[in-house]
Amino acid sequence: MKITVIGSGYVGLVTGTCLAETGYHVCCLDVDPRKIEILQNGGIPIFEPGLEDMVKRNVAAGRLHFTTDVAESVAFGDVQFIAVGTPPDEDGSADLQYVLAAARSIARHMTDYRVVVDKSTVPVGTADKVRAAIAEELAARGADIPFSVVSNPEFLKEGAAIDDFMRPDRVVIGVDDERAAEIMRRLYKPFQRNHERVLLMDVRSAELTKYAANAMLATRISFMNELANLAETMGADIEQVRLGMGSDPRIGYHFLYPGVGYGGSCFPKDVKALVQTAKENGHTLRVLTAVEEANEVQKLRLVEKVVARFGEDLSGRRFALWGLAFKPNTDDMREAPSRVVVEELSRRGAKVTAFDPVATHEAQRVMGGIAGLSFADNMMGALDGADALLIVTEWKMFRAPDFDAIKRSLKQPLIFDGRNMYDPAWLREQGFDYHAIGR
Repeated sequence: MKITVIGSGYVGLVTGTCLAETGYHVCCLDVDPRKIEILQNGGIPIFEPGLEDMVKRNVAAGRLHFTTDVAESVAFGDVQFIAVGTPPDEDGSADLQYVLAAARSIARHMTDYRVVVDKSTVPVGTADKVRAAIAEELAARGADIPFSVVSNPEFLKEGAAIDDFMRPDRVVIGVDDERAAEIMRRLYKPFQRNHERVLLMDVRSAELTKYAANAMLATRISFMNELANLAETMGADIEQVRLGMGSDPRIGYHFLYPGVGYGGSCFPKDVKALVQTAKENGHTLRVLTAVEEANEVQKLRLVEKVVARFGEDLSGRRFALWGLAFKPNTDDMREAPSRVVVEELSRRGAKVTAFDPVATHEAQRVMGGIAGLSFADNMMGALDGADALLIVTEWKMFRAPDFDAIKRSLKQPLIFDGRNMYDPAWLREQGFDYHAIGR
């Protein structure tokens, strides 16, 4: 079985590389020549732990190659994964123009049976649109060529994507015909030697499953953030509350960590898209509407604490900021809470010196125009002469810093911790003024 992956961004590159790692021959297509040039020269256009070495290994073995030639890619793969972007439209719905363009490209060049797999996160009903687009192009050619359309949503966590793909919790496959079902079972056989992980279902259920999963995780985060704000007001400790909640096996400990809100390419976009999908079908998702609203407010929480300490006018103040990426182990700055924090501090006249071990280059690209923002080469260098330290992303290297050095570098021993990384009582014993979330 040969495989084509259309789109060599985050999902497409991880998918193609991991499939090649198990022995499949994979062609990754992208219409961006710059991206393909980077890949052909041995680099990767994104940061994901372990991915660059895996790409090099499989390219060297002859199992993985990259192209901008659509005809070549369609001729290559028995299975054609569509893994292109679905950016939010103005109303929050997913923009399907790239998905449908990919489907039409397949139809223009295919000469025999193909399984077309929607890997991108797409709204319910997208497979029907993909099927119609392919049928329309084939009809225009006067070609009677069989094909199947399958939904196979990805469940990859940025920073742990390789492990998620190679050892999946589940492989959701939405399929309407047995021929395609058998091909997809065979394709994923190398990933379930331990036990059966494939969940076969109808296409629309598979499409909804991805949105439902991300919406549930986003809901847990916003719920805990709301509770943390209440706990802080009432003099309770959200960390102790979290332990008490999580010990109930019906709840569990995952995604119960309060902070400064969620970001990234998935949760914000998928929550908006699901809310919009519901509207288009005559439903109002009140819980998810509140989840989104709570998250936007939570991104301001750290700034509110700074303003409560220093006042609205922050002119002449400079703050050190640790962590720019929306989460650790990625350089993804999409919807990152750090962007809101920096913009709000700058708007009030403050200067910010930021450090991130991976995302600085991407942050310079998307935030370089913000007044008063500069970037440090190392975490301690960001602190020199700052009025306070703000922690926005919970990188491991921030877990046990040299607190004596922090105290010496700052104008005053003041920390605003947006990820609850430290023990408040111990830090106060060390002479720090420490402000966390819900503690």
